[in-house]
Amino acid sequence: MERLYMDQIIDIARRLRLDQSERQIARDLRCSRKTIRRYRNVCRERGLLDPAHSLPTEADLLKVLGPAPPPPSVVSSVEPYRDFVEGLVKSGVEMAAIFDRLREKFGYAGSYSSVRRFVRHVRPAEARVFARIETPPGKVAQVDYGYLGMLRSSETGTLRKAYCFVMTLGFSRHMYVEIVFGQTMPAWIGSHIRAFDWFGGVPCEIVIDNLKAAVIVAALEDAVLSKPYRRLGLGYGFLIHPCAPATPRHKGKCENGVHFVQRNFFAGQEFLDEKDANRRLIDWLMGRAGERIHGTTRQAPIFLFNQEEKAALLPLPVEPFDPLLRVAQPTVHPDCSANVDSSYYLIPYRYVGKSLEAHIHPATVSFYDGTTLVAVRERATRPGQRIGDPNECYPEAKAAYLRRTPKVCRAEAALVGPACLQLVEELFARAFPLDHLRAAQGVVRLTEKFGQERLEAACRRALCFNDPSYRRVKSILSAGSENEPLPDQPIAAEPAKQYTYARSTDEFFGGLFDDAAL
Repeated sequence: MERLYMDQIIDIARRLRLDQSERQIARDLRCSRKTIRRYRNVCRERGLLDPAHSLPTEADLLKVLGPAPPPPSVVSSVEPYRDFVEGLVKSGVEMAAIFDRLREKFGYAGSYSSVRRFVRHVRPAEARVFARIETPPGKVAQVDYGYLGMLRSSETGTLRKAYCFVMTLGFSRHMYVEIVFGQTMPAWIGSHIRAFDWFGGVPCEIVIDNLKAAVIVAALEDAVLSKPYRRLGLGYGFLIHPCAPATPRHKGKCENGVHFVQRNFFAGQEFLDEKDANRRLIDWLMGRAGERIHGTTRQAPIFLFNQEEKAALLPLPVEPFDPLLRVAQPTVHPDCSANVDSSYYLIPYRYVGKSLEAHIHPATVSFYDGTTLVAVRERATRPGQRIGDPNECYPEAKAAYLRRTPKVCRAEAALVGPACLQLVEELFARAFPLDHLRAAQGVVRLTEKFGQERLEAACRRALCFNDPSYRRVKSILSAGSENEPLPDQPIAAEPAKQYTYARSTDEFFGGLFDDAAL
């Protein structure tokens, strides 16, 4: 006889007492009339249909009917080889290998599915139990990325892979979502800052996945976090908890949030670009996502957030946070420059040859030698740009050379005297004045050996003989003749010699060229 559930048998007895027909009872309970008839006979024999008595209980029926018979069993085709299979299972042999051994050793003709069912019976899978963790308001937020599909970029106009950044508060399940085109360090840091501004506060702990922007080495006991993300945690005061590798259930609240964004907001929608999608996301977060009744909390996320969680968040920093976007390790070249993103930053010369650590911020680049801050430079706006003051970074001799411009040289000559200034001016008045800069500098440096008075006298004598040159001034000083009497009138310069050809060019070129042309 088909064995029904106890409540079904009690219902049959109740209906029979009400004189319902077997056909009607079978139709209502969706069982055969033959089964109803058999239970009618059993109940009549045991006096269970007497209206004077109360309906039988489950215990009464169990005494009358006895325990339910076991389901019919089918002997597995692997049963004859039970001992052999159990030994292989204990040895840790895989199911596919067990199937191959049975065919090789015993000529087993059964299917692989039969072997799988038998092994699962021999070695039943242990039930996996997980602890559900609920957190108080403001304690934890979970963060993750989710792939959305192709979306047009507002900058390039091309289709690019789009991702949603999702931060979900653990207590209220209120979310911050934005659409980005990459999972780079600047995007990761910037999304966190905008999420904290959206919530108006900071959760105490952030649970993250092991993405490269946040975790350098993924490990349960000792994960290595990236320096920019650690700086963000210190700046905003939150702790970072990476998930164990390959265990997304540790941030299940955010996983559900990502799926909700993918299926409810993005799927089946059309957007102009990522800016259009992010504008529409705001309305969706405050409306559909925020006001829905959450399946776990049975409350609207935005209601729980406003009522309990918002006040429990940590306050935002008083001063605007300057995020660390990336860390580079440039080497200082012999010209005292360090190359970062194809731009050149001048570093003090004592660090030439060393590998420094460059902390790249939105507006500045800071260079460190270990824990020592070496230099802070404004961030370059284009490749090839050189940032820094050579006077601060070059050795004094090199910096002094760079400082000796014509303007500086004139000022130093004026300190010596009018004759020295006039001589320097005449040097610069010649063709290609920068070619005579070294000579002018040499004249001014003669003060270091001979003094200003002797140099001024030597310059006056050189001008009188119409030979304003470094060589002439130095020879006068070396001979000590700077103070000898000068002629009453300055010596005029010798006219330039005019040279003519002694023989006609026709003798050399056969009349190919005119003398005038030459």
